[in-house]
Amino acid sequence: MSATTPVAVNPPLSLYIHVPWCVRKCPYCDFNSHAIRGDIPEKAYLSALLEDLEQDLTLVRNRAIQTVFIGGGTPSLMTGDFYFRLFEALREKLAFAPDAEITLEANPGTLEQGRFEAFRQAGINRLSIGIQSFNPEHLRVLGRIHDRNSAHRAVEAARTAGFDNVNLDLMHGLPGQTPAQALSDLREALSHAPPHLSWYQLTLEPNTEFYSRPPNLPDDDRLWDIYRAGADLLRENGFEDYEVSAWCQPGRASRHNLNYWTFGDYLALGAGAHGKVSLADGSIRRYWKTRQPEAYLNRIGSRTAGVEAIEPDERPLEFLMNALRLKAGVAESLFAERTGLPLGSVRVQLDQLRKDGLLESHRLQATELGQRYLNSLLERFL
Repeated sequence: MSATTPVAVNPPLSLYIHVPWCVRKCPYCDFNSHAIRGDIPEKAYLSALLEDLEQDLTLVRNRAIQTVFIGGGTPSLMTGDFYFRLFEALREKLAFAPDAEITLEANPGTLEQGRFEAFRQAGINRLSIGIQSFNPEHLRVLGRIHDRNSAHRAVEAARTAGFDNVNLDLMHGLPGQTPAQALSDLREALSHAPPHLSWYQLTLEPNTEFYSRPPNLPDDDRLWDIYRAGADLLRENGFEDYEVSAWCQPGRASRHNLNYWTFGDYLALGAGAHGKVSLADGSIRRYWKTRQPEAYLNRIGSRTAGVEAIEPDERPLEFLMNALRLKAGVAESLFAERTGLPLGSVRVQLDQLRKDGLLESHRLQATELGQRYLNSLLERFL
C-alpha cells in the first residue's frame, strides 16, 4: 500500500488509568495485575499518577476529556478518598466534558459497605462489575474471590448507591460449561436489568496459568451452541450486540469503548497503561508506561517506557481492525478524520471487498459474510 502524506487530525480524547493491584491473580488473566503484598501505597500511587500526567499534558491539545476508564488489576481496592483526590487534581489540569463518562472496574469480592457511595461522590458515574459467572464451580475454577451471593449483592449495592449506568462482565466457553449453564449465568445477570453486558469467550492467553496448564474447554460445536442460545436470549431481552462481545440496551453503548473502536485518542496513566495520541505534526503514536508497580512508583522523570509511531501505511489496517468490530461500522468520512489519509488511498481495496460481498456500500461496515471472515477481509490492507 503506498504511503500518502497525512494531515493532522484531532480526534476525541479519552483517559485510561491503570490500577495494577489485585487480591489474587486469576489463572486466565494476562493483564498487568499484581497480587497485593501488604497495604496498597495509595498516597504514593496518587503522587506518581499526577507526576505522570504532568509529562503528558502536551498531548492534550486543548481537548476536553470525553470519557475515563479505570481498569486493572482491581481498581475497586482503592478507597473513595483516593479517587476523590485523584479527580480533584485531574480537574485542575484537564478540562472534562460536562457529560464525561467515568467508568470504574469493580470486583464483587472487594466491596465493603459504603464503598460504592464513596466512588460516586468522587465523580465516578459508571461501573463495570467483573462477575464472570454466577456458577460456584466455574467461579472456583476461574480463581475468583467472590461467590454467587456476593455478586448479586454487589449489583444491588451499586443500584442503591445511585449507579444507573452499570456494565456486568460475564464469560462463556468456561471449562466444562454447557449451554444451559451459560444461559443460567445470563438470566441471573438479566434479573438486574443492566443497560450493558460484556459477554465474551474465555481464551487461553500466553503468560497465564491456564495457558501453561490448559483446562478442558468446550469444543467448537458446543461454543457455537452456547453463543447462539445466549445471543437469542439477549436479543429477546432487548439487547443489541453493537460489538463482537459487547451488548447493550438501545443508546447505552460504552462511550469509552466506542472511542477505542473508532480510532479516537486516549491518554495513559498508571503502571503498564497504554495510550494512543494524534499530534499536531500529523504523526500518530502509541505509547506505554513503566509496567512494574515498584518501578513506576520510584521512577524519576518520565514514566513512559516506550513510544511507537503508527506510520501512514499502517493506519488503514489499524483503523479498520477497530472500526469493523462494530456491527454498524462507521461512516466513510471518519476514515480521513481519524487517520489523516484520504479515503482514496484505500479505494481499490474497498471496491474489491464490495464486489466480493464483504463490505456494505457507502459505509465502512462488514456484511454478515464479512463479519464471518473478518480476518481475511483485513488482510487486504496489509
